Amino acid sequence: MEQNKQFLIDLATAKMPFGKYKNQYLIDLPEFYIVWFKNQGFPKGKLGNQLALIYELKLNGLEDLVKGIRNKN
Repeated sequence: MEQNKQFLIDLATAKMPFGKYKNQYLIDLPEFYIVWFKNQGFPKGKLGNQLALIYELKLNGLEDLVKGIRNKN
């Protein structure tokens, strides 16, 4: 349970490490940018996993849950 909590906190506070949106929270990235990654292929590793989850959250209208976690931390 604690591991899942920390995973969500990490996701909520993760920032884009490169590009036009460098240092923006992943959850705040524009939807078109996340869709572009989905179509091109997400990067390997942790960032790719996080972006894929952000895509699913945005697709299902759940990004406010992650933003709420970020605001509490």
